[in-house]
Amino acid sequence: MSKSATQREDLYHIPKQYRKMENLHIVFWLFKDVAWCMVWKPLAIVMIIPTLLISMIITWRTKHIVAELCHNFAITVWISANSYWMISEFAGIDTKPLFNNYTYKHLAIIPFTIGILILAYYYLWYTPKHKHVSQS
Repeated sequence: MSKSATQREDLYHIPKQYRKMENLHIVFWLFKDVAWCMVWKPLAIVMIIPTLLISMIITWRTKHIVAELCHNFAITVWISANSYWMISEFAGIDTKPLFNNYTYKHLAIIPFTIGILILAYYYLWYTPKHKHVSQS
């Protein structure tokens, strides 16, 4: 096989409509986080919906590519953790004691940890066992 044919096979192709959705997802995510930073509570909370929904759609659409599935699923749980943390701050419970030295904000560690475990599975277990398989 020629070098250029090999290079073409190694390219990751994404349909234009999917790319537009991913780009829009970034816009929603940034609006959510800017609104959080500026304490614009209604906008920040409303922006959770499109940000999380599009993340779930992207994850679903890439389910046939293990690398994309794992990374997109990790992003989805990251957004969930981030959104919970934001809501806990807005509700004023982020610093309230839950148990020992842990507050309600610390519950966000659960989805953050799930995201880390998903990526650990991908990089430490799946990838080494599937080195011969193309990830596209």
